[in-house]
Amino acid sequence: MNRRLLWLLPGVGLICCLLALPVQPRPARPAVPARPAGQGEDGRLAGHTVLVDAGHGGTDGGARARDSGTWEKEINLQVATALKARLEGAGARVIMTREEDMQYSENKRQDLTARLDLAREGGADMVVSVHMNEYRKRAESGPQVFYRAGQEQSRLLAGAIQESLIRTLSPKKQRRAMAGDYFILSLEVPSVLVECGFISNPEEEKLLLTSSYQQQTAQAILNGIIEYYQLHANPVKKDDGK
Repeated sequence: MNRRLLWLLPGVGLICCLLALPVQPRPARPAVPARPAGQGEDGRLAGHTVLVDAGHGGTDGGARARDSGTWEKEINLQVATALKARLEGAGARVIMTREEDMQYSENKRQDLTARLDLAREGGADMVVSVHMNEYRKRAESGPQVFYRAGQEQSRLLAGAIQESLIRTLSPKKQRRAMAGDYFILSLEVPSVLVECGFISNPEEEKLLLTSSYQQQTAQAILNGIIEYYQLHANPVKKDDGK
């Protein structure tokens, strides 16, 4: 073995090691459902496309339940998944920002921008972002819906969902829908952020961790959406093929 070959061997070994390192793939964007939406069980939301955002994900766990240690991102996804099933049952076309524990970027603004891009590209006419609340005072409780100030249709949607949550869940603290400055609400279509309850509250945390309460919460959100479309939104113009 000549000296030149011996001199080259360490470099070859380094290149081989680098090639063997695992490549971290970028999160795959969920497939956007093809149009048109199905009629579902009752068709009350046929012709509508809803973006359902399960807040947080990946390294962004959100708030953490005080007693169980469960991350907010986990409960958000469970409620969002239940909501998706109900929306589709009512005939809506649903775009999910995530259906697993992932995020588009560790940069929060970039992650949210990618979620909003899904809504734009998929032609969503509504955005519903699912979250859990948290506060240092453990007595705070009750679901609350937020909308962007100055967006009248979002305010009406938030009010309808807020009333439905109160009727369905009978929370001790009956809150009102409020304006909030959240980036996920920046599109022109009706958009709301639903804080389903406080995982810092001992009683509410236990409820929010149960499948039955998550299903009730999803149903309450659905009922509010249907009420909004029935009372406030312009009717969808159906394509009659002409």
